[in-house]
Formats: sequence, structure tokens, C-alpha cells
Amino acid sequence: MTSIIALTIASSVCAQSSNPATETTATAPSDKGSNQTNRALARKVRGALARTQGLNVSSISVRARGGAVVLTGSVPTRSQIDVAGDAAKSVPGVTSVSNKLSVVQQ
Repeated sequence: MTSIIALTIASSVCAQSSNPATETTATAPSDKGSNQTNRALARKVRGALARTQGLNVSSISVRARGGAVVLTGSVPTRSQIDVAGDAAKSVPGVTSVSNKLSVVQQ
């Protein structure tokens, strides 16, 4: 009788350990889709910045996550900080802009 109880406990442990692996596999594709969506939005924002007249984009980096965009880097004048923020806000899909650009005279 003791060996039967031990066998039952061992199979119960195996059943519990297989559930988290299934959950991880189920959530992985949505993370990949989110990453692709974030990269696509960042590309759209970079394109909008590049098309903006009078904006030096050579030292601007763009990151996007769930519609929130972060601009980092430097521009030569204070007015370009505001111009970059406005251009990023105008892109469809952008829900917020954190403008962390700084002025560095070149």
C-alpha cells in the first residue's frame, strides 16, 4: 500500500509542474506582437521627425511601448525640443510623449 501512495504523489507533482509551461507558451505570442507593434510605432515617429522641417534628427532616439513614446538625445536649440515633441504627438497611435531631449550646441 505504501508504494501506491508514493506513486500517486509523484504523478500529482508532475501534473502541477506542466501547467506553468503551458501558460508561458500561451502568453509568448502576444509579447512578440506587442514588440512588433512598438517597433512599428517607433518607426512611424522617426519618419515623422525626419519629415519635420528645421528639425535635426541625427541625435534623436525614439522608443515606443504601448502607445507611449520616449524621445531621448540632443538637439542644437530649445525650439527643436518642442518641435520634436509636437511631431511625435501627431503620429496616429501615440498616446503620450515623454520628451527627454536636451540642448547641446554643435
